[in-house]
Amino acid sequence: MTIQELMERAGMKESGLALAFLKDAFHLIQSNSIEDTKTVKYNIIDGERDYLIPQDMVSIDSVSVYDTSDQKYKKIRRLNTQPPTTEDTDPE
Repeated sequence: MTIQELMERAGMKESGLALAFLKDAFHLIQSNSIEDTKTVKYNIIDGERDYLIPQDMVSIDSVSVYDTSDQKYKKIRRLNTQPPTTEDTDPE
């Protein structure tokens, strides 16, 4: 489809404005798309809190846990606040 056909369908008469709209649309699509994603799976170990993540990772898109009773992955929601933590002062 040419720019002329797009302009006719949209009822626009100014080609400069149509080009600006198209460039903005392309930039919006590019900024909203995720380019390079990887899926990394770990087995959860009882008592283990921290897990290594790949060094080349930029951000985490989502975290899911496999629910064996439903046999499907369930997403874990992101916390809006810091979780409450307490210091254990009892040595036993």
